[in-house]
Amino acid sequence: MVRIHVVIPARLSSTRLPEKLLLRAGGKSVLQHTYEAACRASSHNGVTIAVDDAKLEQEVRSFGGSAMMTSPECQSGTDRLAEVAAKLVDVDVFVNVQGDEPEIDPAAIDLVAATLVANPWAAIATVVRPIRDVATLENPNCVKAVIGSEGRAIYFSRASVPYVRDGTSESMLGAEPPLFWHHLGLYAYRRDFLDWFSSQRVGKLERVEKLEQLRALEAGYAIVVARIDAAPAGIDTQADFDAFVARLGGGCP
Repeated sequence: MVRIHVVIPARLSSTRLPEKLLLRAGGKSVLQHTYEAACRASSHNGVTIAVDDAKLEQEVRSFGGSAMMTSPECQSGTDRLAEVAAKLVDVDVFVNVQGDEPEIDPAAIDLVAATLVANPWAAIATVVRPIRDVATLENPNCVKAVIGSEGRAIYFSRASVPYVRDGTSESMLGAEPPLFWHHLGLYAYRRDFLDWFSSQRVGKLERVEKLEQLRALEAGYAIVVARIDAAPAGIDTQADFDAFVARLGGGCP
């Protein structure tokens, strides 16, 4: 049986919304909401929060979660995952859930894990959703995925890809299967890939696009992609947090 573990990389510092993981809504921190959502997934044998600061560790302990201190020198969430993987030696697949996604669907966690298990040729699995409007397609903060046969990822970019030379039409945006895909930051990794990733320098494509998954593609690793049709927004700004609080029904801090 494949052993699956969820890891939530949690970094205290955040540029646009300071210490956002510790903000409270409905009596719980953003990090606790994310942890509890991840725990509701059925595919894994546990959830670990990989923290970089004692304040986060204390918060995790306060709600009964499992915390593991990782190096403040980690450059990415994947590097933080690799540190956890080195200590959890009996796990085969690690699912990376972003700490600032308190409304993540547990079914999406199960899907990304199952997708990797079902495709032994892939080192990584991730998820995408269709892009149906030009504004999203042209937004550099929305990472686009180009997908080939068998759900294999060909490329990821902040640019509008695939580029339509003659102009994007409504029929293209409404195509089924979709032509344009929004890549979401939910991943499943095999252990041996994490071992490799943690020993590598930043790749050329990764450096220019600021997308760490390009390090894997540039080196020849295969990424398999699964489709979801809706995904809740993560929390990056005060407006995002306020909207989350409102969806909880105006829960008290």
